Amino acid sequence: MTSKTKGLDRYEGHDYYLMDELLSEEHLLARQAVRDWVKQEVSPIIEDYSNKAACPQHLFKGLAEIGAFGPSLPREYGGGGMDEIAYGVIMQELERGDSGIRSMASVQGSLVMFPIYKFGSEELRKKYLPKLGSGEFIGCFGLTEPDYGSNPAGMISSVKDDGDSYILNGSKMWITNSPVADIAVVWAKNEAGEILGMVVEKDFKGYSAPEIHGKWSLRASITGELVFEDVRVAKSNVFPNVKGLKGPLSCLSKARYGIAWGALGAALDCYDTALRYAKERIQFGKPLAAFQLTQKKLAEMITEITKAQLLAWRLGVLANNGKASPAQISMAKRNNVHTALVIAREARQILGGMGITNEYPIMRHMMNLETVLTYEGTHDIHLLITGMDITGINAFEN
Repeated sequence: MTSKTKGLDRYEGHDYYLMDELLSEEHLLARQAVRDWVKQEVSPIIEDYSNKAACPQHLFKGLAEIGAFGPSLPREYGGGGMDEIAYGVIMQELERGDSGIRSMASVQGSLVMFPIYKFGSEELRKKYLPKLGSGEFIGCFGLTEPDYGSNPAGMISSVKDDGDSYILNGSKMWITNSPVADIAVVWAKNEAGEILGMVVEKDFKGYSAPEIHGKWSLRASITGELVFEDVRVAKSNVFPNVKGLKGPLSCLSKARYGIAWGALGAALDCYDTALRYAKERIQFGKPLAAFQLTQKKLAEMITEITKAQLLAWRLGVLANNGKASPAQISMAKRNNVHTALVIAREARQILGGMGITNEYPIMRHMMNLETVLTYEGTHDIHLLITGMDITGINAFEN
């Protein structure tokens, strides 16, 4: 029996550099509450849901109850009133359970609640945020299109002025939560080519959200499209306080920050599983952990995890002080997700053939992380963001 064999979750955490000394009591309490919830509600069922490629939709309410929706947004708007490090440790614990569960929460908080709070009118805030924070409403974020992923500026979704409304046409692709969402935050170009953000409700005529099937990754997360055919959107549902790519990109920075922490959770779970297995599995008359090559793998894992923890914590301090730049967030997202994926692959090797079974979480994490490496900005795009930041030269269009 190891970390999660047959639903048993024995994870306790790994803190080689005593990082907990840098966290406040509020951070530690929030982390423990989410860890307990994951052990009770997620670990016993997640392998089954992933195997079935089904989303455990009943967990939306639980996520709301533990404060996972908008932890760093003000309480009066449905958030948790905590700081950015609290948001980070919550995302870490959720992704230790499953990247798809963390996606359910981070989309709701960072990509739906955050833009409504940041860019919406007071009317929109009061109408939607309390219901999103309580889990009564589920939201999704419509930016990526079938032909425009890494280049969102090329979007062709459009709105045309029609008096007190806009007429919205277009489609969005790879949208987490869309088939079950009550509302969507959608970005589209007006007739002047300006990008506008707006809230679109699922009951608006011409709105549809077909599910995407056949995923080998994030199988416990529901993903779909958004299709708009002459959807009438009242101008009061359009964000008055932002135009252009600044709006959606600031939302992505918020989400990418959460991913930088979240991917650490997947890495820690893989390391924890491999460490336990290596101590308990006997080969050639001794535990796997007694072999030099196994110790090499485990030592490198905890070293890389520790470096990623320090990166995430420092980014959290910067975020709390309003100093975390999009480029700094890109670096942490890229590094920590890649680190987690390498650790998952090494952990799988330690478990041998058992590593590919759903008795253990490693293969599920590995498949999930292949998507996390790509969404919210691909591994290569984040590298170019860092390159542009340090050279001052834009390589995207060269």
